[in-house]
Amino acid sequence: MKLHELGAHALLTGYRSGAFSPVDVTQAVLDHIARWEPHLHASYLLRPELALEQARASAARWHDGQPCGVLDGVPVTIKENIATRGDPVPLGTRATALTPAVANAPPAARLFDAGAVMVCKTTMPDYGMLSSGLSSFHALARNPWDLSKTPGGSSAGGAAAAAAGYGPLHIGTDIGGSLRLPAGWCGIFSLKPSLGRIPIDPPYTGRAAGPMTRSVADAALMMQVLSLPDARDSMSLPYQPIAWNKFDQGAGILRGLRIGLLLDAGCGLVAEPEVLAAVKRAARIFEQAGAIVEPMKPFLTPAMLDGMDHAWRLRSQIDLAALAPEKKASVLPYIQHWADSAAGMSGPQAFAAFSQFHNTRVATVRACQPFDFVLSPTSPMPAFAAELPAPTNDPLRPLEHIAFTVPYNMSEQPAASINCGYTQDDLPIGLQIAGRRFDDLGVLQVAHAFELLREPQRAWPQPPNG
Repeated sequence: MKLHELGAHALLTGYRSGAFSPVDVTQAVLDHIARWEPHLHASYLLRPELALEQARASAARWHDGQPCGVLDGVPVTIKENIATRGDPVPLGTRATALTPAVANAPPAARLFDAGAVMVCKTTMPDYGMLSSGLSSFHALARNPWDLSKTPGGSSAGGAAAAAAGYGPLHIGTDIGGSLRLPAGWCGIFSLKPSLGRIPIDPPYTGRAAGPMTRSVADAALMMQVLSLPDARDSMSLPYQPIAWNKFDQGAGILRGLRIGLLLDAGCGLVAEPEVLAAVKRAARIFEQAGAIVEPMKPFLTPAMLDGMDHAWRLRSQIDLAALAPEKKASVLPYIQHWADSAAGMSGPQAFAAFSQFHNTRVATVRACQPFDFVLSPTSPMPAFAAELPAPTNDPLRPLEHIAFTVPYNMSEQPAASINCGYTQDDLPIGLQIAGRRFDDLGVLQVAHAFELLREPQRAWPQPPNG
């Protein structure tokens, strides 16, 4: 394998043995990015000399036998809404003032402390409120499997970068599916951890940061670092020294597990036949490995999904109303229309809308209680046209594709997306694996068991003409 294709564990083994250095790897990754980036537009603040400077410092530490952490010299990309000191945080929109961040946000701080080399930050849509790579600030991000398709969002660039081979480690954020949806559409692995497992700043209901990688092993390695404590997150969980390196328990871990199979989210878009077929094949793999797979009844209601949508509209309407008119006009028209639709919302309507976050939490926990884990599609459809902000392309029907993912943000349960097949057009299909609250390691173990058993994966996409 070429250096840019190696996973983090293989890179660390190579550094330890002296087979190659962080400078060799970083240069290989940068060269590969240069071939892909004109087509993908996954990167923000791509600064090769800064990355190589970090790599040279890492190489010196390895030469002296003193690596500074478990990721020393491993290339990483960081979603642009995760602040890095001295860099602007545009939040995907031209409406944001490009003020340099005064400090590294918790996930970035943990990665830097562990010695990771940031090759770039990655793109996202306006305010992270779209499941696509459409942005008024960044160039349109595209899916490496099919450049006419979206990589998803809001962790758009991170998913595209992982699938395209911009190094092994990537981090994004998720409030309704923004890690898992692009992971599913780009054929990679991602874990949305339990709320508070990875400290983040600013924290709020449902928001999580998480790894985006080509393998469960690399995600588990990132969790060793990302889950370390940071007092800035007022919603973080008490730190636990979880044995993340125990992610590999083999396929035998599936035997006797009670698995729920959810094929109907209860509202939103109906899962397409190719998606359902792939998820059903995955469920049969679980059964053949000794798991007890039982169908689940849908539990999310239109009132819940609409309520959360209207609450987010109101929050965005308030934020946009505070902008100067010329700044607001620079936001994507789709986002403006969506937010402005909440302008006449009354107090009782706002209360009813925000109440659906809690109602969703209660319903999700109750539905999942009988099961050790729950399987479902990550998304009801494969990747859609890159230019669209959402599958419906309707700002008054914006969230009908997140009905499988958003419940676990509200219930605070860990949930992952892992590839489980391909469409006739060679687009990846994501399987979502959700666990009980706090059982992040269990989700990784079950996902890795499936990784061992699933059908052979297709070769990762390569740059056009290269």
